[in-house]
Amino acid sequence: MTDSNTPPGLDFIRTMISEDVAAGKHNGKVATRFPPEPNGYLHIGHAKSICLNFGVAREYPGGTCNLRFDDTNPEKEDTEYVESIQEDIRWLGFDWEDRLHFTSDYFEKLYQYAEQLIQMGKAYVCSLSAEEVREYRGTLTEPGKESPFRNRSVEENLSLFQRMRAGEFADGTHLLRAKIDMASPNFVMRDPPLYRIRHAHHHRTGDQWCIYPMYDYAHCLSDAMEGITHSLCTLEFENNRPLYDWILDTLKISHRPEQTEFARLNLTYTVLSKRKLIALVQKGYVSGWDDPRMPTISGIRRRGVSPGAIRNFCDRIGLAKRDSRVDMALLEHCVREDLNKTAPRMMGVLRPLKVVIENYPEDQTEVMEAVNNPEDPAMGTRKVPFSREIYIEQEDFMEDPPKKFFRLAPGKEVRLRYAYFITCTKVIKDERTGEIKELRCTYDPATRGGDAPDGRKVKATLHWVSATHGVCATVRLYNSLFTTEVPDGDKEGRDFLTFINPQSLEVLSNCRVEPALADLAPGSICQFERLGYFCADAKDSKPDAPVFNRTVTLRDDWAKIQKKKE
Repeated sequence: MTDSNTPPGLDFIRTMISEDVAAGKHNGKVATRFPPEPNGYLHIGHAKSICLNFGVAREYPGGTCNLRFDDTNPEKEDTEYVESIQEDIRWLGFDWEDRLHFTSDYFEKLYQYAEQLIQMGKAYVCSLSAEEVREYRGTLTEPGKESPFRNRSVEENLSLFQRMRAGEFADGTHLLRAKIDMASPNFVMRDPPLYRIRHAHHHRTGDQWCIYPMYDYAHCLSDAMEGITHSLCTLEFENNRPLYDWILDTLKISHRPEQTEFARLNLTYTVLSKRKLIALVQKGYVSGWDDPRMPTISGIRRRGVSPGAIRNFCDRIGLAKRDSRVDMALLEHCVREDLNKTAPRMMGVLRPLKVVIENYPEDQTEVMEAVNNPEDPAMGTRKVPFSREIYIEQEDFMEDPPKKFFRLAPGKEVRLRYAYFITCTKVIKDERTGEIKELRCTYDPATRGGDAPDGRKVKATLHWVSATHGVCATVRLYNSLFTTEVPDGDKEGRDFLTFINPQSLEVLSNCRVEPALADLAPGSICQFERLGYFCADAKDSKPDAPVFNRTVTLRDDWAKIQKKKE
């Protein structure tokens, strides 16, 4: 995913920073920042930026990374988002230490800089309506027109701007704009807005301000005030870089941070637009920001993905200068790779089918020894109770199986994991519906925990749960939230919500899990043998009523989806 002209082992941003450090630029200092807007929850695209900004700072001696909230739009911001963002960054494994900042910390200084631009004749108060401003900006092929208020005197502009601050005007009546070039081929440079009037309560400053700086104006100055050396942004800010530089150059700011852009993360079968994520929550397509189907960091965490898997994913996709789309299969591969090493193996049956072993003593219970994780012998073993009545998966039995079906069938013998060989002798059905209710089997006592002494082989090993000792659990099976690879809308004008997958969630309420899973702490992750990785739900799981979310399947399902399309 890195560009071909990047030296091996370094992406283009780290190459640039290494060259700056070697040349003594910024006195060899590296200072980055992560500047989220507190108007929603962070998603996996933000994780890429977090890992880059905090990661780069870690890699260079004395490097620092600030967390700065861009709280310049009070109508959409909330302390709930501020707290959730901090929680997500910490969960990913990063810490801003004592470098927590808010753009609102600089409101007074930003206002003073704006007055300075007015006094220099580089900013003016425009009284056009929002619609008129758009009309005057021109098109891609036609230059814009100068506002009739562009040549107000410095004194009039200062007076109007001060009265804007004093709250004398209604929202939308005036706008402070930079005076640059209405004929510029770059739309951003056609007298861009610097301040707008918003009579709205701010989550930190209350009702102290009724004018708020625009992001492009506040961002570069906040970077400079914090001593940021490398301002790393996604590609949508590339056209805004000339304005970033113009503001700092015009005000003759002594410290000069540099903006560099990289490609944002785009992921198949999901949306990462905050506007669209808000729509999913507000319209009830998901249960909330932390719904495990959401690409939010809180949703990913609740689904059972580890921070290490996300950091590994961000490392693997790398950094590029051009936009591309990353396959969801890569993310799931990183999750499996991580959980395969760390998650204990357990047994759970999602769709139970009862099996009665007729020649097993009715009052007997045995304790079988099961390996917790073959990838890590240090995780040891656990005890699993075995009894006359057990549950297996419905799909592990077929009454009239095809030739290559090796699991349980009438007259067939299979191995029960850690237990015995069993043979199906009878199928019991519901007389009214014909549905299979129960199987009767026999077992071979000589096969306990291993192979048959006579050397006979079986071709299938099934997981199971004791009917006597198993715990009833609810399991949520999550699938892709969208049915199409790029659910951003289409040429026919269909909205992205058209592609919502009605089968994105299946809830199974009568599952059976081995007793050890009853006390699994909320948020803990394990592998249900042969079924996938599952997480005890952080909100809903309780010892007497465990609830598990499927984190990821054991195999790549996306390849199957692509095959069906072809």
